[in-house]
Amino acid sequence: MKTSVSPKEITDPLFRQVHDHILNRIESGEWAEGDKLPSIRQLADAMNVHRLTVFKAYQLLKQNGIVYVKDKSGYYVRPRATVLEQVPELTISPRGYLNNLLARIQRVPVAYQFSQAVLDPHLLPNLFLSECAKKVFDLYPKVLSTYADVQGDVELRQSIVGYLAGIGVYVSTDELLISTGAQQAIDLLAAVMVRPLDAVLIERPTYSAAIDIFRKHRARLIPVDLSADGYDLADVEAKLSKYRPRLFYLNPTFQNPTGYTVPIQQRKQLAELAEKYRCLLVEDDPFRDIYFRQAPPPPIFTYDTEGWVVYIRGFSKYAAPGLRICAVAARKPMIAHLIRAKSLADNGSPLLNQKIFLHSFSSQRMQQHLEKLRTALYMRKRKIEDVLAPTGWEWSSPGGGFNLWVKLPPMISAAKLLEASLKHSISFVPGSICDPSVEPSPWIRLSYSYLNEVQLEEGISRLVELAESLQIM
Repeated sequence: MKTSVSPKEITDPLFRQVHDHILNRIESGEWAEGDKLPSIRQLADAMNVHRLTVFKAYQLLKQNGIVYVKDKSGYYVRPRATVLEQVPELTISPRGYLNNLLARIQRVPVAYQFSQAVLDPHLLPNLFLSECAKKVFDLYPKVLSTYADVQGDVELRQSIVGYLAGIGVYVSTDELLISTGAQQAIDLLAAVMVRPLDAVLIERPTYSAAIDIFRKHRARLIPVDLSADGYDLADVEAKLSKYRPRLFYLNPTFQNPTGYTVPIQQRKQLAELAEKYRCLLVEDDPFRDIYFRQAPPPPIFTYDTEGWVVYIRGFSKYAAPGLRICAVAARKPMIAHLIRAKSLADNGSPLLNQKIFLHSFSSQRMQQHLEKLRTALYMRKRKIEDVLAPTGWEWSSPGGGFNLWVKLPPMISAAKLLEASLKHSISFVPGSICDPSVEPSPWIRLSYSYLNEVQLEEGISRLVELAESLQIM
Protein backbone atom coordinates (compact mmCIF):
# COMPACT_ATOMS: atom_id res chain seq x y z
CA MET A 1 0.00 0.00 0.00
CA LYS A 2 1.22 3.52 -0.83
CA THR A 3 2.46 5.29 2.33
CA SER A 4 2.94 8.86 1.09
CA VAL A 5 0.28 11.42 0.24
CA SER A 6 0.33 13.15 -3.16
CA PRO A 7 -0.45 16.84 -3.79
CA LYS A 8 -3.56 15.76 -5.71
CA GLU A 9 -4.85 13.82 -2.70
CA ILE A 10 -4.16 16.81 -0.43
CA THR A 11 -6.61 18.89 -2.46
CA ASP A 12 -9.51 16.52 -1.68
CA PRO A 13 -11.86 18.57 0.56
CA LEU A 14 -12.96 15.65 2.79
CA PHE A 15 -9.38 14.49 3.30
CA ARG A 16 -8.30 18.00 4.29
CA GLN A 17 -11.11 18.30 6.80
CA VAL A 18 -10.30 14.96 8.45
CA HIS A 19 -6.63 15.92 8.59
CA ASP A 20 -7.41 19.34 10.09
CA HIS A 21 -9.84 17.82 12.60
CA ILE A 22 -7.14 15.51 13.96
CA LEU A 23 -4.57 18.31 14.03
CA ASN A 24 -6.98 20.62 15.84
CA ARG A 25 -7.53 18.12 18.65
CA ILE A 26 -3.78 17.64 19.00
CA GLU A 27 -3.04 21.37 19.05
CA SER A 28 -5.80 22.02 21.58
CA GLY A 29 -4.29 19.45 23.94
CA GLU A 30 -7.30 17.13 23.80
CA TRP A 31 -4.92 14.50 22.47
CA ALA A 32 -1.69 15.10 24.39
CA GLU A 33 1.87 14.10 23.55
CA GLY A 34 2.35 10.38 23.82
CA ASP A 35 -1.39 9.67 23.61
CA LYS A 36 -2.53 6.82 21.44
CA LEU A 37 -4.87 8.06 18.74
CA PRO A 38 -8.10 6.32 17.72
CA SER A 39 -7.66 3.47 15.29
CA ILE A 40 -8.38 4.05 11.62
CA ARG A 41 -11.57 2.02 11.95
CA GLN A 42 -12.74 3.91 15.06
CA LEU A 43 -12.12 7.35 13.58
CA ALA A 44 -13.69 6.44 10.23
CA ASP A 45 -16.84 5.21 12.00
CA ALA A 46 -16.98 8.27 14.28
CA MET A 47 -16.60 10.72 11.40
CA ASN A 48 -18.66 8.72 8.89
CA VAL A 49 -15.91 8.65 6.28
CA HIS A 50 -14.04 5.91 4.42
CA ARG A 51 -11.15 4.26 6.27
CA LEU A 52 -8.78 5.12 3.43
CA THR A 53 -9.49 8.83 4.00
CA VAL A 54 -8.48 8.51 7.66
CA PHE A 55 -5.41 6.46 6.72
CA LYS A 56 -4.24 9.15 4.31
CA ALA A 57 -4.80 11.86 6.93
CA TYR A 58 -2.71 9.94 9.46
CA GLN A 59 -0.01 9.38 6.85
CA LEU A 60 0.31 13.11 6.12
CA LEU A 61 0.48 13.87 9.84
CA LYS A 62 3.20 11.26 10.09
CA GLN A 63 5.07 12.77 7.11
CA ASN A 64 4.99 16.16 8.84
CA GLY A 65 6.22 14.80 12.16
CA ILE A 66 2.96 15.35 14.07
CA VAL A 67 2.33 11.68 14.84
CA TYR A 68 4.37 8.50 14.79
CA VAL A 69 3.59 4.80 14.43
CA LYS A 70 4.33 1.94 16.79
CA ASP A 71 4.39 -1.43 15.07
CA LYS A 72 1.16 -3.38 15.58
CA SER A 73 -0.01 -0.72 18.05
CA GLY A 74 -1.20 2.29 16.08
CA TYR A 75 -0.64 6.06 15.81
CA TYR A 76 0.62 8.26 18.68
CA VAL A 77 1.10 11.99 19.21
CA ARG A 78 4.71 13.16 19.09
CA PRO A 79 6.08 15.34 21.92
CA ARG A 80 4.67 18.89 22.00
CA ALA A 81 7.96 20.60 21.07
CA THR A 82 8.15 18.60 17.87
CA VAL A 83 4.55 19.47 17.01
CA LEU A 84 5.10 23.20 17.49
CA GLU A 85 8.14 23.10 15.27
CA GLN A 86 6.18 21.41 12.50
CA VAL A 87 2.97 23.47 12.56
CA PRO A 88 4.20 26.20 10.16
CA GLU A 89 4.80 23.51 7.54
CA LEU A 90 1.13 22.52 7.51
CA THR A 91 -0.18 25.47 5.50
CA ILE A 92 -0.99 23.18 2.55
CA SER A 93 -4.71 23.82 2.10
CA PRO A 94 -5.66 25.14 -1.34
CA ARG A 95 -8.14 27.43 0.40
CA GLY A 96 -5.20 29.02 2.17
CA TYR A 97 -3.59 29.58 -1.20
CA LEU A 98 -6.73 31.17 -2.56
CA ASN A 99 -7.02 33.36 0.51
CA ASN A 100 -3.52 34.60 -0.11
CA LEU A 101 -4.24 35.05 -3.80
CA LEU A 102 -7.36 37.15 -3.20
CA ALA A 103 -5.58 39.29 -0.64
CA ARG A 104 -2.64 39.67 -3.00
CA ILE A 105 -4.88 40.74 -5.87
CA GLN A 106 -6.61 43.39 -3.77
CA ARG A 107 -3.38 44.69 -2.28
CA VAL A 108 -1.75 45.34 -5.64
CA PRO A 109 -1.89 49.09 -6.36
CA VAL A 110 -3.47 49.25 -9.82
CA ALA A 111 -4.91 52.01 -11.95
CA TYR A 112 -7.99 49.96 -12.92
CA GLN A 113 -9.50 48.33 -9.86
CA PHE A 114 -12.16 45.75 -10.82
CA SER A 115 -11.42 43.27 -8.01
CA GLN A 116 -13.03 45.05 -5.05
CA ALA A 117 -16.80 45.33 -4.73
CA VAL A 118 -16.59 48.62 -2.86
CA LEU A 119 -18.15 51.97 -3.58
CA ASP A 120 -16.35 54.90 -5.15
CA PRO A 121 -15.92 57.35 -2.21
CA HIS A 122 -16.93 60.18 -4.56
CA LEU A 123 -20.42 58.66 -4.72
CA LEU A 124 -20.94 59.01 -0.96
CA PRO A 125 -22.47 62.12 0.71
CA ASN A 126 -19.24 62.76 2.61
CA LEU A 127 -20.04 66.27 3.84
CA PHE A 128 -23.42 65.11 5.13
CA LEU A 129 -21.80 62.18 6.97
CA SER A 130 -19.29 64.57 8.53
CA GLU A 131 -22.14 66.77 9.74
CA CYS A 132 -23.88 63.72 11.23
CA ALA A 133 -20.74 62.82 13.15
CA LYS A 134 -20.58 66.34 14.63
CA LYS A 135 -24.27 66.16 15.52
CA VAL A 136 -23.73 62.88 17.37
CA PHE A 137 -21.07 64.42 19.59
CA ASP A 138 -23.46 67.25 20.44
CA LEU A 139 -26.35 64.89 21.21
CA TYR A 140 -24.28 62.26 23.04
CA PRO A 141 -21.29 64.01 24.67
CA LYS A 142 -20.35 60.78 26.52
CA VAL A 143 -20.53 58.58 23.44
CA LEU A 144 -16.81 57.73 23.65
CA SER A 145 -16.97 57.11 27.40
CA THR A 146 -19.15 54.03 27.41
CA TYR A 147 -19.64 50.66 25.78
CA ALA A 148 -22.64 49.88 23.60
CA ASP A 149 -25.16 47.21 24.51
CA VAL A 150 -23.76 43.87 23.22
CA GLN A 151 -26.97 43.35 21.24
CA GLY A 152 -26.69 46.82 19.72
CA ASP A 153 -27.83 50.34 20.50
CA VAL A 154 -31.55 50.22 21.24
CA GLU A 155 -32.28 53.44 19.32
CA LEU A 156 -30.61 52.02 16.25
CA ARG A 157 -32.44 48.72 16.59
CA GLN A 158 -35.76 50.56 16.84
CA SER A 159 -34.96 52.49 13.68
CA ILE A 160 -33.92 49.36 11.77
CA VAL A 161 -37.10 47.55 12.88
CA GLY A 162 -39.06 50.24 11.01
CA TYR A 163 -36.84 49.98 7.93
CA LEU A 164 -37.11 46.17 7.81
CA ALA A 165 -40.90 46.29 8.11
CA GLY A 166 -40.89 48.24 4.85
CA ILE A 167 -39.42 45.22 3.03
CA GLY A 168 -41.61 42.63 4.76
CA VAL A 169 -39.25 41.61 7.56
CA TYR A 170 -41.27 41.97 10.75
CA VAL A 171 -39.21 41.66 13.92
CA SER A 172 -39.02 43.28 17.34
CA THR A 173 -35.97 45.04 18.75
CA ASP A 174 -35.33 41.89 20.82
CA GLU A 175 -34.95 39.92 17.58
CA LEU A 176 -32.18 42.11 16.17
CA LEU A 177 -28.43 42.06 16.72
CA ILE A 178 -26.03 44.73 15.44
CA SER A 179 -22.78 43.21 14.19
CA THR A 180 -19.58 44.80 12.94
CA GLY A 181 -20.19 44.09 9.26
CA ALA A 182 -21.77 41.09 7.54
CA GLN A 183 -18.57 39.02 7.71
CA GLN A 184 -18.74 39.08 11.49
CA ALA A 185 -22.40 38.06 11.34
CA ILE A 186 -21.53 35.02 9.20
CA ASP A 187 -18.68 34.15 11.55
CA LEU A 188 -20.93 34.39 14.62
CA LEU A 189 -23.49 32.09 13.01
CA ALA A 190 -20.79 29.60 12.07
CA ALA A 191 -19.44 29.67 15.63
CA VAL A 192 -22.92 28.99 17.01
CA MET A 193 -24.06 26.39 14.48
CA VAL A 194 -21.10 24.57 12.95
CA ARG A 195 -19.00 21.80 14.44
CA PRO A 196 -16.03 20.17 12.67
CA LEU A 197 -17.16 18.20 9.60
CA ASP A 198 -20.76 19.39 9.84
CA ALA A 199 -22.30 19.69 6.38
CA VAL A 200 -23.04 23.22 5.17
CA LEU A 201 -24.80 23.93 1.89
CA ILE A 202 -23.35 26.89 0.03
CA GLU A 203 -23.99 28.44 -3.36
CA ARG A 204 -21.60 27.81 -6.23
CA PRO A 205 -20.26 30.37 -6.97
CA THR A 206 -20.52 32.43 -3.80
CA TYR A 207 -19.04 35.18 -1.66
CA SER A 208 -15.43 34.09 -1.16
CA ALA A 209 -15.20 35.36 2.43
CA ALA A 210 -18.09 33.07 3.39
CA ILE A 211 -16.17 30.07 2.00
CA ASP A 212 -13.17 31.04 4.11
CA ILE A 213 -15.25 31.53 7.27
CA PHE A 214 -16.93 28.13 7.03
CA ARG A 215 -13.60 26.49 6.21
CA LYS A 216 -12.15 28.10 9.32
CA HIS A 217 -14.88 26.43 11.35
CA ARG A 218 -14.04 23.08 9.69
CA ALA A 219 -17.37 22.77 7.88
CA ARG A 220 -17.83 20.23 5.09
CA LEU A 221 -19.05 22.41 2.24
CA ILE A 222 -21.71 21.01 -0.11
CA PRO A 223 -21.99 23.18 -3.25
CA VAL A 224 -25.40 24.11 -4.68
CA ASP A 225 -25.23 25.42 -8.25
CA LEU A 226 -26.80 28.82 -8.87
CA SER A 227 -27.85 30.02 -12.32
CA ALA A 228 -29.64 33.06 -13.71
CA ASP A 229 -32.89 31.11 -13.12
CA GLY A 230 -32.08 30.38 -9.48
CA TYR A 231 -31.58 26.90 -7.99
CA ASP A 232 -32.52 23.41 -9.08
CA LEU A 233 -34.81 22.84 -6.09
CA ALA A 234 -34.93 19.09 -6.68
CA ASP A 235 -31.15 19.07 -6.27
CA VAL A 236 -31.41 21.27 -3.16
CA GLU A 237 -33.93 18.92 -1.59
CA ALA A 238 -31.85 15.86 -2.47
CA LYS A 239 -28.83 17.40 -0.73
CA LEU A 240 -30.90 18.43 2.29
CA SER A 241 -32.14 14.85 2.57
CA LYS A 242 -28.75 13.20 2.00
CA TYR A 243 -26.41 15.43 4.02
CA ARG A 244 -28.76 16.85 6.69
CA PRO A 245 -26.77 20.11 6.73
CA ARG A 246 -26.61 22.42 9.72
CA LEU A 247 -27.28 25.42 7.53
CA PHE A 248 -27.53 26.72 3.96
CA TYR A 249 -25.69 29.98 3.31
CA LEU A 250 -27.25 31.91 0.43
CA ASN A 251 -27.22 35.38 -1.10
CA PRO A 252 -30.40 35.35 -3.23
CA THR A 253 -30.63 39.04 -4.19
CA PHE A 254 -28.15 40.52 -6.69
CA GLN A 255 -25.84 37.74 -5.61
CA ASN A 256 -22.11 38.22 -5.18
CA PRO A 257 -20.40 37.43 -7.57
CA THR A 258 -23.06 36.66 -10.21
CA GLY A 259 -25.64 39.44 -9.74
CA TYR A 260 -28.40 36.80 -10.06
CA THR A 261 -31.68 37.16 -8.16
CA VAL A 262 -33.63 34.10 -7.05
CA PRO A 263 -37.31 34.29 -8.15
CA ILE A 264 -40.08 34.75 -5.60
CA GLN A 265 -41.60 31.27 -5.96
CA GLN A 266 -38.27 29.62 -5.17
CA ARG A 267 -37.95 31.80 -2.07
CA LYS A 268 -41.23 30.47 -0.74
CA GLN A 269 -40.21 26.89 -1.49
CA LEU A 270 -36.82 27.33 0.18
CA ALA A 271 -38.52 28.45 3.39
CA GLU A 272 -40.71 25.34 3.24
CA LEU A 273 -37.72 23.06 2.62
CA ALA A 274 -35.81 24.63 5.52
CA GLU A 275 -38.68 23.79 7.88
CA LYS A 276 -39.16 20.30 6.43
CA TYR A 277 -35.50 19.32 6.81
CA ARG A 278 -34.78 21.48 9.87
CA CYS A 279 -31.95 23.32 8.12
CA LEU A 280 -31.19 26.93 9.03
CA LEU A 281 -31.15 29.27 6.03
CA VAL A 282 -28.63 32.09 6.40
CA GLU A 283 -29.85 34.80 4.04
CA ASP A 284 -27.18 37.41 3.31
CA ASP A 285 -28.68 40.52 1.69
CA PRO A 286 -26.16 43.38 1.28
CA PHE A 287 -27.30 44.75 -2.11
CA ARG A 288 -31.10 44.93 -1.65
CA ASP A 289 -31.31 48.72 -1.98
CA ILE A 290 -29.01 48.80 -5.02
CA TYR A 291 -31.59 47.98 -7.70
CA PHE A 292 -31.71 49.71 -11.07
CA ARG A 293 -35.25 49.49 -12.40
CA GLN A 294 -37.34 47.20 -10.24
CA ALA A 295 -37.12 46.45 -6.54
CA PRO A 296 -36.23 42.79 -5.85
CA PRO A 297 -38.61 40.18 -4.40
CA PRO A 298 -39.13 40.11 -0.61
CA PRO A 299 -36.47 38.32 1.44
CA ILE A 300 -36.85 34.59 2.13
CA PHE A 301 -37.22 35.59 5.78
CA THR A 302 -40.69 36.97 5.03
CA TYR A 303 -41.95 33.45 4.19
CA ASP A 304 -40.49 31.81 7.30
CA THR A 305 -43.05 31.01 10.02
CA GLU A 306 -41.02 28.69 12.25
CA GLY A 307 -37.70 30.46 12.78
CA TRP A 308 -35.62 28.57 10.22
CA VAL A 309 -34.25 31.70 8.49
CA VAL A 310 -31.68 34.18 9.79
CA TYR A 311 -31.55 37.44 7.85
CA ILE A 312 -28.26 39.36 7.53
CA ARG A 313 -28.76 42.93 6.34
CA GLY A 314 -25.44 44.66 5.84
CA PHE A 315 -25.26 48.38 5.12
CA SER A 316 -21.51 48.69 4.58
CA LYS A 317 -21.68 48.48 0.79
CA TYR A 318 -23.30 51.87 0.26
CA ALA A 319 -24.24 53.68 3.49
CA ALA A 320 -21.05 54.89 5.20
CA PRO A 321 -18.88 51.77 4.60
CA GLY A 322 -16.39 52.84 7.28
CA LEU A 323 -19.00 52.44 10.02
CA ARG A 324 -19.35 48.66 9.39
CA ILE A 325 -23.00 48.40 10.47
CA CYS A 326 -24.97 45.21 9.91
CA ALA A 327 -28.30 44.05 11.34
CA VAL A 328 -28.99 40.36 12.00
CA ALA A 329 -32.65 39.33 12.36
CA ALA A 330 -33.42 36.01 14.02
CA ARG A 331 -36.10 34.43 16.17
CA LYS A 332 -35.58 33.19 19.69
CA PRO A 333 -33.64 31.27 20.90
CA MET A 334 -31.20 31.80 17.99
CA ILE A 335 -30.80 35.49 18.76
CA ALA A 336 -29.78 34.65 22.34
CA HIS A 337 -27.03 32.33 21.07
CA LEU A 338 -25.79 35.03 18.69
CA ILE A 339 -25.69 37.62 21.50
CA ARG A 340 -23.51 35.30 23.57
CA ALA A 341 -21.20 34.72 20.61
CA LYS A 342 -21.04 38.48 19.97
CA SER A 343 -20.08 39.13 23.61
CA LEU A 344 -17.08 36.85 23.14
CA ALA A 345 -16.13 38.37 19.79
CA ASP A 346 -15.93 42.07 20.72
CA ASN A 347 -18.48 42.76 23.49
CA GLY A 348 -20.47 45.06 21.21
CA SER A 349 -19.93 47.14 18.08
CA PRO A 350 -18.63 50.71 18.68
CA LEU A 351 -21.39 52.96 20.00
CA LEU A 352 -20.09 55.98 18.07
CA ASN A 353 -20.44 54.14 14.76
CA GLN A 354 -23.97 53.05 15.61
CA LYS A 355 -25.11 56.56 16.55
CA ILE A 356 -23.63 58.11 13.41
CA PHE A 357 -25.34 55.49 11.29
CA LEU A 358 -28.63 56.03 13.14
CA HIS A 359 -28.71 59.76 12.38
CA SER A 360 -27.54 59.41 8.78
CA PHE A 361 -29.39 56.38 7.42
CA SER A 362 -32.83 57.36 8.73
CA SER A 363 -32.61 60.86 7.22
CA GLN A 364 -34.33 62.11 4.07
CA ARG A 365 -30.90 63.11 2.76
CA MET A 366 -29.73 59.48 2.73
CA GLN A 367 -32.83 58.33 0.86
CA GLN A 368 -32.15 60.99 -1.79
CA HIS A 369 -28.56 59.76 -1.92
CA LEU A 370 -29.77 56.22 -2.60
CA GLU A 371 -31.79 57.34 -5.63
CA LYS A 372 -28.77 59.12 -7.11
CA LEU A 373 -26.52 56.18 -6.29
CA ARG A 374 -28.73 53.73 -8.16
CA THR A 375 -28.62 55.94 -11.24
CA ALA A 376 -24.83 56.37 -11.07
CA LEU A 377 -24.20 52.63 -10.69
CA TYR A 378 -26.63 51.77 -13.46
CA MET A 379 -24.74 54.10 -15.82
CA ARG A 380 -21.45 52.49 -14.82
CA LYS A 381 -22.84 49.02 -15.41
CA ARG A 382 -24.09 50.10 -18.85
CA LYS A 383 -20.66 51.51 -19.69
CA ILE A 384 -18.85 48.28 -18.92
CA GLU A 385 -21.44 46.27 -20.87
CA ASP A 386 -21.16 48.59 -23.88
CA VAL A 387 -17.39 48.05 -24.02
CA LEU A 388 -17.77 44.26 -23.69
CA ALA A 389 -20.63 43.99 -26.22
CA PRO A 390 -18.44 43.31 -29.35
CA THR A 391 -16.14 40.80 -27.61
CA GLY A 392 -18.24 37.63 -27.57
CA TRP A 393 -17.78 37.33 -23.81
CA GLU A 394 -20.91 36.12 -22.01
CA TRP A 395 -22.85 37.51 -19.05
CA SER A 396 -26.36 38.05 -17.71
CA SER A 397 -27.04 41.72 -17.08
CA PRO A 398 -27.77 42.12 -13.34
CA GLY A 399 -30.73 44.11 -12.07
CA GLY A 400 -28.69 45.57 -9.24
CA GLY A 401 -25.56 45.22 -7.13
CA PHE A 402 -21.92 46.03 -7.87
CA ASN A 403 -20.71 43.16 -10.07
CA LEU A 404 -20.71 41.73 -13.57
CA TRP A 405 -20.10 37.95 -13.79
CA VAL A 406 -18.44 37.33 -17.14
CA LYS A 407 -17.57 34.09 -18.94
CA LEU A 408 -14.39 34.18 -20.99
CA PRO A 409 -14.11 32.42 -24.36
CA PRO A 410 -12.68 28.85 -24.15
CA MET A 411 -9.29 29.85 -25.55
CA ILE A 412 -8.63 32.42 -22.78
CA SER A 413 -7.33 31.27 -19.40
CA ALA A 414 -8.61 33.35 -16.47
CA ALA A 415 -5.41 32.60 -14.53
CA LYS A 416 -3.12 33.74 -17.38
CA LEU A 417 -5.29 36.79 -18.01
CA LEU A 418 -5.07 37.78 -14.35
CA GLU A 419 -1.30 37.40 -14.34
CA ALA A 420 -0.97 39.59 -17.42
CA SER A 421 -3.54 42.10 -16.17
CA LEU A 422 -1.79 42.77 -12.87
CA LYS A 423 1.38 43.56 -14.80
CA HIS A 424 -0.64 46.14 -16.75
CA SER A 425 -2.23 47.72 -13.65
CA ILE A 426 -5.62 45.98 -14.00
CA SER A 427 -7.21 43.70 -11.41
CA PHE A 428 -10.26 41.44 -11.32
CA VAL A 429 -11.45 38.38 -9.37
CA PRO A 430 -11.00 34.97 -11.03
CA GLY A 431 -14.04 32.75 -10.64
CA SER A 432 -12.13 29.92 -8.93
CA ILE A 433 -11.85 32.07 -5.79
CA CYS A 434 -15.66 32.10 -5.56
CA ASP A 435 -15.98 28.33 -6.01
CA PRO A 436 -16.31 26.21 -2.83
CA SER A 437 -15.13 23.23 -4.90
CA VAL A 438 -11.91 25.09 -5.76
CA GLU A 439 -12.10 24.17 -9.44
CA PRO A 440 -10.66 26.11 -12.39
CA SER A 441 -13.26 28.44 -13.87
CA PRO A 442 -13.73 30.37 -17.13
CA TRP A 443 -15.68 33.04 -15.20
CA ILE A 444 -14.37 36.32 -13.80
CA ARG A 445 -15.96 38.99 -11.62
CA LEU A 446 -15.69 42.59 -12.73
CA SER A 447 -16.84 45.17 -10.18
CA TYR A 448 -18.08 48.44 -11.68
CA SER A 449 -18.71 50.27 -8.39
CA TYR A 450 -15.28 51.80 -7.76
CA LEU A 451 -14.21 53.47 -11.01
CA ASN A 452 -15.90 56.32 -12.86
CA GLU A 453 -17.22 55.87 -16.40
CA VAL A 454 -14.08 57.17 -18.11
CA GLN A 455 -11.87 54.84 -16.08
CA LEU A 456 -14.23 51.93 -16.68
CA GLU A 457 -14.08 52.38 -20.44
CA GLU A 458 -10.28 52.68 -20.43
CA GLY A 459 -9.74 49.75 -18.06
CA ILE A 460 -12.11 47.30 -19.75
CA SER A 461 -10.78 48.22 -23.19
CA ARG A 462 -7.26 47.43 -22.01
CA LEU A 463 -8.42 44.18 -20.42
CA VAL A 464 -10.05 43.08 -23.68
CA GLU A 465 -6.90 43.94 -25.64
CA LEU A 466 -4.82 41.86 -23.22
CA ALA A 467 -7.20 38.93 -23.55
CA GLU A 468 -7.05 39.09 -27.33
CA SER A 469 -3.24 39.16 -27.27
CA LEU A 470 -3.19 36.06 -25.07
CA GLN A 471 -5.63 34.37 -27.44
CA ILE A 472 -3.28 34.98 -30.35
CA MET A 473 -0.32 33.58 -28.41
